[in-house]
Amino acid sequence: MNKKIYIASPFGFSESGRFFMYNELIPLLKNSSYQIIDPWKLTNSKKIDEINSLKISSEKELAWRNLNNEIAQNNIDGIKSADIILAILDGTDVDSGTASEIGFGFALNKKIIGYRSDFRLSGDNIGAKVNLQVEHFILKSGGRIVISLDKVIPALDYF
Repeated sequence: MNKKIYIASPFGFSESGRFFMYNELIPLLKNSSYQIIDPWKLTNSKKIDEINSLKISSEKELAWRNLNNEIAQNNIDGIKSADIILAILDGTDVDSGTASEIGFGFALNKKIIGYRSDFRLSGDNIGAKVNLQVEHFILKSGGRIVISLDKVIPALDYF
């Protein structure tokens, strides 16, 4: 049985992030026979486009609130069904949504691998690569933080 990998990341927010995710990261995972749970694909993008086409109004605000709940529940279900979480840790600080997914996954006893290709210092002190709580959850899950794409599959294969 192929393991299911939930990809926790902010990549869907930007064109460059989507390019890397769909042209580098996901093909790498698929070539290694992992099943991908892509939170950016769990919710129909047409719903987002429809809301974005609305003028700023109470109707648009309500539509976003409703869709936000749907997106969050889809992500919860995705994390619950995953065997492993692959968390993208790049940025001056770990994305807040990614950090939340890490914490939730840890609470469910999911294995977590962190991938940080960003060479900037981001930890709370010299003893942490990223936010100390985020790093703690990853390491206590039995996972690790890797710093290059070629280390992601060996880290995932460890589980």
